[in-house]
Amino acid sequence: MKRFFRRMQRLCCAVAMSAGLLYGLPADAAEAPTISAKGCVLMDAQTGQVLFALNDQEKLPMASTTKIMTTLLTLESGDLDTPFIVDSDAIHVEGSSMGLQEGDTVTRRALCVGMLLPSGNDGANAAAVSVGGSIPDFLEMMNARAKQIGMTRSYFASPSGLDAEGHGASAYDMALLAREALKNPDFTAICSLQSMTVCYGNPPYARTLTNTNKLLSMDDTVIGMKTGFTDAAGRCLVSACRRHERTLICVTLNDRNDWADHSALYDYGFAGAEAYTPPVPEPITVQVEGGSVQALSGYIKEAPVLTTWYGKPPVCTVTASLPPFLTAPVSRGTKIGEMIWRNGSIEFARTPIFAADTIQLAAESQSESWLNRTISRLRQLFQ
Repeated sequence: MKRFFRRMQRLCCAVAMSAGLLYGLPADAAEAPTISAKGCVLMDAQTGQVLFALNDQEKLPMASTTKIMTTLLTLESGDLDTPFIVDSDAIHVEGSSMGLQEGDTVTRRALCVGMLLPSGNDGANAAAVSVGGSIPDFLEMMNARAKQIGMTRSYFASPSGLDAEGHGASAYDMALLAREALKNPDFTAICSLQSMTVCYGNPPYARTLTNTNKLLSMDDTVIGMKTGFTDAAGRCLVSACRRHERTLICVTLNDRNDWADHSALYDYGFAGAEAYTPPVPEPITVQVEGGSVQALSGYIKEAPVLTTWYGKPPVCTVTASLPPFLTAPVSRGTKIGEMIWRNGSIEFARTPIFAADTIQLAAESQSESWLNRTISRLRQLFQ
């Protein structure tokens, strides 16, 4: 029996080592904390590299962290400060509320604050109707945006996150959503506030809304993002943290100890961070028409500065986006394309490609060009 347990112990260790290698971390990395979540992921916001994962691909209910998507779509819809009257049917919803009443005048920006801070289900439904025209149409927008982001194990059946048939997402997908939301400056500004005063009502009046995210008061390096809870989903939390010019995203689904788990994971992650500059790709060439030479070399000035986590850098693939050909003349230092940097399917940087040399017009092209200019001047003179 003891021999059996020793074999099982060795097998578990081997599986753990394999998991670490799968997600790009060496097997001898610092010991990660014990996490109580059913699903969890710790991700580099810049490249999408996963530092830690626990059932991160399993689709689970994600409660009000759903409002990250609802808020993002609302912010992307524009027209954020035009007042309108909320839909009376939409705001009659159970659960957490920002206090909307029938006949209230509100703005989309105020609804975003009401979704991200007090987690108003009424605000989510009101935003869905305002942006999508109806809740069903807005759900179609949510799922289309999820597909665009690369969320392959997610389905949105509720704009607020209340339990609904099929509604759920994987921890990994929620980290991708958080990474996308962090690119929106309005989203980042709102979700990082412990409280905010907004104006709405009938007639509108100023009121202060308080954030449900306790991490903001526990750690001043934390950037939001969203809490969540239902009986089916348990406690859910999506947060981001920025230290020493690096940002990590943490997602826990169904986690009874989420505040402590996020704090422990951030301490673990940032402890293994070092600056890393990937190799600069070799010069590339592009065809040139009408030039003194037929091909031109390109170069980039510098590669993006990345992070290696516990000595393991992200896996980078680099592709050049260039026109089919260039037309002479071309001056040295002219931007001729872009180098696109990816980690898997996640694009994380674009750097300009510049012309390495000056390409003059070919002799016959110069003569032809001179003749055309002369003819044009003669036509102008006679006219």
